[in-house]
Amino acid sequence: MSQDETGGGGPGAAPAAELPEYAERVLDVADLIPPGRVMTYGDVAEWLGDGGPRQVGRVMALYGSAVPWWRVVRADGALLPGHELRALDHYRAEGTPLREASRRADGHLPKLDMRRARWDGGGGGDGGPIGGQGEETHT
Repeated sequence: MSQDETGGGGPGAAPAAELPEYAERVLDVADLIPPGRVMTYGDVAEWLGDGGPRQVGRVMALYGSAVPWWRVVRADGALLPGHELRALDHYRAEGTPLREASRRADGHLPKLDMRRARWDGGGGGDGGPIGGQGEETHT
């Protein structure tokens, strides 16, 4: 997916040099996440069976602008610091489930509704949450 398709200039703006194999695998998973759904950094690592949340986060920070970066998220549903408004635009356009912030919350930014938005990697984008009621189809 090109930067034009993802809104360009997002996190991980890196030259199109040859990517490390692990980075290619992470970005391939990010490309699979359907519109309106998300996976956590840990979910991506679990799906790959390799690395962990920090490694996935590092890949997304360095190379994520080439994919729908807003679909790989923190486990607590908080929007990516420094990119909150751009991510929020994508979530609203895609119909990603959100939980509105309380008036006391910093910046009054919503969070992702992880129970409803989380994708397990199953076909068709209707997979349930990883570790939830849905059957995991990626292993």
